[in-house]
Amino acid sequence: MKFEIIVSLFATMIISAVLTPFVRRFAFQIGAVDKPNQRRVNKVPMPTLGGLAIFIAFTFSTMFLLRDQMPTQQLWGLFGGECIIVAEGMIDDVFELSPKQKILGQLLAALEVYFVAGVKMRYLTLPFIGVWHFGWLALPITLLWIVAIVNAINLIDGLDGLATGVSIIALTTTGITGLFFLNVANTWVAIMIFALVAAMLGFLPYNFFPARIYLGDTGAQFIGFMIACFSLYGLKNVTFISVVIPVIILGVPITDTVYAMIRRILNRQPISHADKHHLHHRLMQLGLTHRQTVLVIYGIALIFSFISLLYPLSTIWGSVLLTIAILVGLELFVEAIGLVGSNRQPLLHWINRVVQKLTSKNSD
Repeated sequence: MKFEIIVSLFATMIISAVLTPFVRRFAFQIGAVDKPNQRRVNKVPMPTLGGLAIFIAFTFSTMFLLRDQMPTQQLWGLFGGECIIVAEGMIDDVFELSPKQKILGQLLAALEVYFVAGVKMRYLTLPFIGVWHFGWLALPITLLWIVAIVNAINLIDGLDGLATGVSIIALTTTGITGLFFLNVANTWVAIMIFALVAAMLGFLPYNFFPARIYLGDTGAQFIGFMIACFSLYGLKNVTFISVVIPVIILGVPITDTVYAMIRRILNRQPISHADKHHLHHRLMQLGLTHRQTVLVIYGIALIFSFISLLYPLSTIWGSVLLTIAILVGLELFVEAIGLVGSNRQPLLHWINRVVQKLTSKNSD
């Protein structure tokens, strides 16, 4: 990587760090403040809108510092979608939008990058089957992917520094994977990823426990939106491996989102119903402190990232077996901490029955 790019990334981090205190004051002035309640972990009013500092630093970096590395159409196409998602997030941080209004804003941003920036998934190459062209399904599949990732990042933004740190780990792994393993011809995607990571690193010291400012919906949705777009740019030549890798990298937010949906369906609650049974809530209920919970989830995110780096080195059968092992291990972990419910542990109960049968036979 060129020295000029490294210097630009370092400057991006500094710009973000300098901007954050000003954004914090601005958040108080416009009323973008998270007030304590039963669903919140903060004990005092906390300014949100932190994502605005990340967005401004990232935009300055890509539009000026790293402009020569970026293709014009994709740069401006992505910028249009970014502005939509950031504007929607800022409105939500101040006035609190309904779930339907949030989804509408996310869909508008997704439609913009689909048609203007070329962020789309056209076909998928499956092992033993061949190429499956999506045709007209390309649009709904792309929209579903973007909206799902945006909301997955938004859902884990429940503790100081949690969404920021997990996203930094995920994006860094995505950039490394794109550069060295997936043979992505467009190196500008990786450079843009690292620019966003640099902007988030500048913000993290203000956001880590004890936080002085939150990401807010502005930041969580912006980061989720960019992660979704970057992963789709890396999926131009979509294979089983290139689809699985970003899913594994985003294992923490995706797991939390999927099991939250399962939990709410089993409890006959609306999907959008808020509760305090997310991954970070369960870990804290098990006795971990705020800081310990965040660090444990960072560790889990790192494990997912390391596992994702094994896929490009594995054969097809190796990747299939690795995926099965991840799913089984994940289910055991989820049941052990009671993410769906303490009374819903089918795999653990089955293992317990098998062990009891084996031990009873041995004792006979």
